[in-house]
Amino acid sequence: MNLYDHLTQVLMKVMDEHPQNVVDVIEDISHDVKRTFFEEKQSTLRDLPQTSAAELLAEKQRLLFAGPEEDDQEEKAMESPLPNMSVIGFYWEQAGVGLGREEMLRVFLALKQLVESQKLLRCRLWGKILGTESSYIVAEAEYRVGEVERSSEESAEDEVRKRKEDPLPPSTCEPLPALPEEILGKGANKCVYYVCKEPGLPWVKLPSVSPAQIIVARQIRKFFTGRLDNPVVSYPPFTGNEANYLRAQIARISAGTQVSPEGFYKPAEDEYDEEDEEAFNSVEVNPDFEGISVAELAESLSTWVHHVQHILQQGRCTLVDLAKKTGDDSNEEGEAEEREADDKPEQEVGPPLLTRLSEDAEKFNIPPWTLRVSSTLTYQHALAVIRSNLWPGAYAYSCGKTFENIYVGWGLKYAGEGYSPPVPPPPQNEYPSGPDITEALDSSMEEELGQQATPEKERDAEEELEDINGEDDEEDDD
Repeated sequence: MNLYDHLTQVLMKVMDEHPQNVVDVIEDISHDVKRTFFEEKQSTLRDLPQTSAAELLAEKQRLLFAGPEEDDQEEKAMESPLPNMSVIGFYWEQAGVGLGREEMLRVFLALKQLVESQKLLRCRLWGKILGTESSYIVAEAEYRVGEVERSSEESAEDEVRKRKEDPLPPSTCEPLPALPEEILGKGANKCVYYVCKEPGLPWVKLPSVSPAQIIVARQIRKFFTGRLDNPVVSYPPFTGNEANYLRAQIARISAGTQVSPEGFYKPAEDEYDEEDEEAFNSVEVNPDFEGISVAELAESLSTWVHHVQHILQQGRCTLVDLAKKTGDDSNEEGEAEEREADDKPEQEVGPPLLTRLSEDAEKFNIPPWTLRVSSTLTYQHALAVIRSNLWPGAYAYSCGKTFENIYVGWGLKYAGEGYSPPVPPPPQNEYPSGPDITEALDSSMEEELGQQATPEKERDAEEELEDINGEDDEEDDD
């Protein structure tokens, strides 16, 4: 700052404040002006540091490492619904897949917190789905039977309550019947899934999936953002937000990539019923399983099987015949149904449970699976690793009598060399025009005057006819 600028600031302050005895206080005013410039540029105070997002996350994750109280140690020693994540993490590290040691430890502590808060019977790490803003850590859980029944009843009660509160106007249109959603504990809703963005953050339970959501999810490709309430803008339109889309993709990935060594599972004998098809939709652990050697698992796909139900084109694991009618039908309707039954196409039948991977079809001229050994140098201690080529990021390993599945990817299926979005349907044809629906032209002034004069002429003609008829009656009387 030069002398001219300083004198200018001093004179401006004198003109603004108008102090008395300016000559006596001119030195004080000059000192105040110098001090303002000194404080702005030469401040010795340090700004208060702001807390970063990493520090806030570390503060929340610190609670995961809090040890249990002494009274709860005996309860902790009981059998845990969680698998041994340390061993699983070691195996995934040998296979070259996973989240790393540090993140696996934090995820294990987060799963432990989830089990304690939700009272789950079984819980495991399903995988991690990547997003553009943040990722989702997915936990697969299984509720108690009573809790599953209550949740389904509550959802039904909510639907009835909404219908009573918001009655819809009557409609004469008869829409196509909606596909019923599979109940919790069955089909695509067999398991319940929880997600969180980072270990230590709260877990969020995903809603159950509907057949309509699975059908649309097969036709669109959308990256996840990391926000569950984010709307899904696509064509065909997807009913729901990102949480519903995430749940639909989890159901598709589980149905296509959850595999196990042949013989580890067997059909559930307790639920077997010759008349009930659900008997073929559940499996149980085979206690007589002796394991398969790593060499056999790494050479043939026939030693691996699917242990999760296949999802049909209908969006369900079990087919529903929407053509069936409830109530008593007349004889004519029954005969018509019998004639139509011969013309109906064959119903879709998906592959049963425990189907070998060797029966999976190739797509885009690539094999659906790739087998390998974790290490060729220490073959006697190696693992058999299998990778899905249709769902990049899905892996499974097996060693002795143990196996595990995981998915780490973007949640999108392989679509070949390029992806083309579906084309919208062609627009409907215009309604055929005709005299009944064609708008009439406005009449001119002459036509309106002529139309007004026409009733008067008709009235005069009627009066003349009445007069003539009256004269004829009088002549007849004479």
